[in-house]
Amino acid sequence: MEMQFMTYKGYPLVRKGDDMYFGYMSDDYVVMLQAAQPKEENGVTISQKVRFYQMSTDEKLNPIEAIVKTSERDSLYDALDVAATWLERANKK
Repeated sequence: MEMQFMTYKGYPLVRKGDDMYFGYMSDDYVVMLQAAQPKEENGVTISQKVRFYQMSTDEKLNPIEAIVKTSERDSLYDALDVAATWLERANKK
């Protein structure tokens, strides 16, 4: 499966399938976003909800332990706006 790279609000956004990772893996935290409740509209599958998780990048933690915050929004842009705020606050040094 091909990966796509882009940025939003200065953070990298990497997509693979229905999952996206937002932020720098070299930082303490990133946000994983997942498309939820797919529906077809005009021949295109879109997501009605986006679930997202702030996660530690500490490799010693298992994926469940790494999750710090979770939320859900109706649009990708709303989710990314919240995620950008989370990253700005969490990765302040």
